[in-house]
Amino acid sequence: MSEHSTRQIGISTSSSSTDPRREPGARPRGATEPAEGAPSAAERTTKEDLPRDRRLLVVEDEPSSRRGLQELLTAWGYDVVAAGDGREALERAAERTPDLVIADLVMPGIDGMELLVRLKREFPTTPVLILTGQGSIESAVQAIKDGAYDYLTKPVDPTRLQFLLDRALERSETAREVQLLRRQLRMRGVFGRLVGTSPGMLEVMRQLETAAPTDATLFIAGDSGTGKELVARTVHELSARRRGPFVAVNCAAIPETLLESEIFGHERGAFTGAVERRQGCFELADGGTLLLDEIAEMQPGIQAKFLRVLQEGQFRRLGARSETQVNVRVIAATNKDPMAALRDGALREDLYYRLNVFTITLPPLRDRMEDLPDLVQAFLEEFNDRHGRAVRGVDEEALETLRRHRWPGNVRELRNVIERAVIVCSGDVIHAEHLAALGAAATPAPATTDADVVIPVGTTVESAERELILRTLKRTGGNKTRAAEILDISLKTLHNKLHRYNG
Repeated sequence: MSEHSTRQIGISTSSSSTDPRREPGARPRGATEPAEGAPSAAERTTKEDLPRDRRLLVVEDEPSSRRGLQELLTAWGYDVVAAGDGREALERAAERTPDLVIADLVMPGIDGMELLVRLKREFPTTPVLILTGQGSIESAVQAIKDGAYDYLTKPVDPTRLQFLLDRALERSETAREVQLLRRQLRMRGVFGRLVGTSPGMLEVMRQLETAAPTDATLFIAGDSGTGKELVARTVHELSARRRGPFVAVNCAAIPETLLESEIFGHERGAFTGAVERRQGCFELADGGTLLLDEIAEMQPGIQAKFLRVLQEGQFRRLGARSETQVNVRVIAATNKDPMAALRDGALREDLYYRLNVFTITLPPLRDRMEDLPDLVQAFLEEFNDRHGRAVRGVDEEALETLRRHRWPGNVRELRNVIERAVIVCSGDVIHAEHLAALGAAATPAPATTDADVVIPVGTTVESAERELILRTLKRTGGNKTRAAEILDISLKTLHNKLHRYNG
């Protein structure tokens, strides 16, 4: 870039590294005094480790100045995006969070001060440098009080600019690391991402502390959405197997014809479509932990084969002639009452007693409502990070709305509700109107005559069951997933029963 073009874009060319005519130690006229130890602009261009991954947003309404800054910063190795006004800057920042923003103080529409306030609210760890003319120093100082990292006077001194960039980006990175560490310490603690201090959750954590360091088979019971897989992962992370794989399989989500192959694997040609040998979940989890979720949905024949693996540590792939030996810790989970599953024949008695070395029962959310504020805060932090938001909390009305809800989907449902609220919330506090995902279920449903199913004496169990399922589907408007949750059965079981009724 020539000296002439540099002056046109409002960047000072008077610096010790660019003006050999200036006496050593003399300060250029009109330039900002660089801090001691600041690198020269020339030094930046010779560094091999250029910051290619650092994204800078330049906001300047004057085209030549905007273009000049963009060219200079790009030459220094930054990924630079430019905006001509505050509104465009907010749009650019929403597309991808910048690592640093350089914004002019005086702009039409959304000026630098308003832009600063909105940027700090939505991107609190992103530093903002303010550009100002010599006559606007007082405003620049006020901007620093309002959250700006520092300011630069026009024309911009490259040495001063580079010094502030290095210092601001370093401090920003440190702030993000500290924020992440604090969040991890708060959310993870000793027991991973489990959140709660209710008596039920404290008992779960006490049981985890006892069971995790052992290699015992574990059985986890709890309603859908209570966090069975999260507990299983926490057990794995607290065990001696934490460096090994963690493999989770939902038995209810895999067709019966494929479940055996999914768990035990198969040889090439074992069945139609088996074009190559495939490892099953037991082999994939060798040396680590295998979670078999919704184990009561497993066919009795597969349960028998599974029992043999638990007893002997070996199995045979479909189509194989030899046994495969594995070293796996097994965790089984179900959303059914284990004793009811035994009575119904959904769970083999010998398998249950082999699995039931150590049982952890997770409480439903409705029985641990004192944990609701902590859960909400944990999900806010998670989704603020994921979606680039800065929502601080929920107001009392919204919290009361959450408390009134019955939560048939438990913690999983709460997590989904909070994620949607974070997305639709335009401010930093969630209000009741942001909880539209709860719908009419946010308040207790009034009693209706349709809610009471009257079964005449002499009705068969199958007929009574059919009537109950059809009434439940009617109440949910045909929503099978919701009906299955109300009936406390898996979606797969509901489909099977409906198929039998319609057969």
